[in-house]
Order: sequence, then structure tokens, then C-alpha cells
Amino acid sequence: MNVVGCKWVFKVKRKVDGSVDRYKALSIRTILSLALSYHWSLQQLDVRNAFLNGYLQEEVYMKQPPSFHNPSRPQAVCRLHKALYGLKQAPRAWFQRLSTFLLAQGFVHSHSDASLFIRLSSSCTVYVLVYVDDIIVTGSDPQNVHQFLDQLRSTFDSRRMGELNFFLGMEITRFPDHLFLSQTRYAIDLLKRFNMTDCKPCPTPLPSDTRLSCLDGDPLSDPSTYRSMVGGLQYLTLSRPDISFAVNQVCQFMHNPRSSHLQVVKHIFRYIKGTVAQGLVFHESTDFTLRSFSDADWAGSVDDRRSTTGACIFFGPNLLTWTAKK
Repeated sequence: MNVVGCKWVFKVKRKVDGSVDRYKALSIRTILSLALSYHWSLQQLDVRNAFLNGYLQEEVYMKQPPSFHNPSRPQAVCRLHKALYGLKQAPRAWFQRLSTFLLAQGFVHSHSDASLFIRLSSSCTVYVLVYVDDIIVTGSDPQNVHQFLDQLRSTFDSRRMGELNFFLGMEITRFPDHLFLSQTRYAIDLLKRFNMTDCKPCPTPLPSDTRLSCLDGDPLSDPSTYRSMVGGLQYLTLSRPDISFAVNQVCQFMHNPRSSHLQVVKHIFRYIKGTVAQGLVFHESTDFTLRSFSDADWAGSVDDRRSTTGACIFFGPNLLTWTAKK
């Protein structure tokens, strides 16, 4: 399959569950699958002091910084031409500066993911995936990729971190014919954060007879812990489709969690304890067929008789995205 024909992969409809940007994760997994199948190198860069590179379009003033006061004009203020850390405009200004540079180098925005840039030509294809100051670069021509990396380093103060192995809390381990994506370190930190390190593991994310209701149990005196635990689990679903349905179930009671809901959340944590190193495996393949599967529990909610739908999409043998939605 021609790599140019793979642009449609990035046009899948955006799905956001709570605070987890699943759409960006879809782009990452697609890039990993393509790079593995075509034997491309995955290079990672880190831009030092990224927010200091942005140019401000608005008029922004600040007080004179300590130790740099002008004694003759103590009441004067400084007008900023470039962004500083702490400014609300800083992330946008930095991304505008970087995207302007990339567009000048012949890249184009992905139609669906603003953080993905693509450069297509008759000789090579280059993908650049940006998340704040972390950048992933891969492409079909190693010489062209390294030339672009040199151009990027000459424009921005950045350091090459070599082959990709850690990105957005996800660990990437590459083998000759497959790639392993996991969040082991994040899962361990999550267990420590909520004092579940010594909990007894259990074999499944949910008991098979679990039917949650908004009226079960007693209201929690402090629901903030419940919400923090569920929020942490949401991010873990970026590499753990096995807990997607269970996390979706407990997410439905964030507004008014009860004691029975908290017990289910702790059950999920016990499952995480026993499967802390679990993740996704991407296989090298020449099969680029897009396959999707879906199912529903048909009026599974005991409160409003609504269904929960589950779906997953495969790119050849590799799982790209999944969802569980009421």
C-alpha cells in the first residue's frame, strides 16, 4: 500500500472521554503502526524553554522584574514582544511559531488532528507529531528526516533524544518484529498515589454480575477522592482497552458518587495491581485493512434503560482505537 494513501487513517471522528484526549492517542498509535510496518526510525526531540519562543500578537505588559528596576522610572512597565512562562497566551504563541516553521518547510496540517503535520512528496513521506515541547519525527527516507531534524535544531534550542521510548506517560519498547506500548510506570504511581500498592489483585476489571445504580450505597462525604481515582484510570485507558468498559461504568457517577461506586473503583485498582505491566502489542504487517467491531449490552443501565456501546478499530492486526459509551 502506498504511504500517501494512509492519510485517511487520521480522519477518523474525534472521540473524547472526559479529560483524556483519545484522538491524539489515535494519531500516536497510527504513527507507531506505520513506522513499525515500514521499518521507519522514530526520533524524539525536546525543545528547551519552548514557551519562550512564541511571539505575542496582543499587547501584554508586566511589572519591572526584581533586580532590573529602572531607578529613574520606577513606575514604568515592560511591554512583552515574546511569551513568558505563566502567560495564558504562551502555549498558543509557541504552537503558532512552530506551526509557521513547519508549514514553511512544506508540511501541511492533518485535517483532523492539529498536532500532526505531514509532508508528502514523490520521494519521501515525513510525519511530525507535536505535544507542547515533545516532538516525534518519522519518515520513509532517513536522510530526509535527519536533514529536517537539523533544520529544526538550527531554529529552536532543542535536543535529540534518540529513538522514541517514552511519550506522554506511555512507554514504547521496540523489538525486531513488534512494538510494545504500556503505561507501567504510570500505573505503579497511580497505585501509590491512592495507597493501593499492597492491595490484593483480582483477575477481572469488574465482577460479571455488576449492575451499578445511582441509588446504591450511601453518598460519599468527600467525592473528590473518587473523582481523582476515576480521572487517573481514564488516562490509563490510553494503552489499556481491557479496562475501558469498567472505567466508563464508574465515570457515569462522577456527579454523585456513592460507597458502592467507590468499591467498584477499588476493584478496578486491584485488577490493575495484578496486570500492572500489561499493554498493547503492535505487529509488523503488510495488511493495512481497516476493520471495526462493535457490540452493545442492550438497555444495560438499571436507572434509565440505556445501552452501553463498545467499539474497536483495527489497522491490519493492530488495535488503533476503542471506546465504551453509554
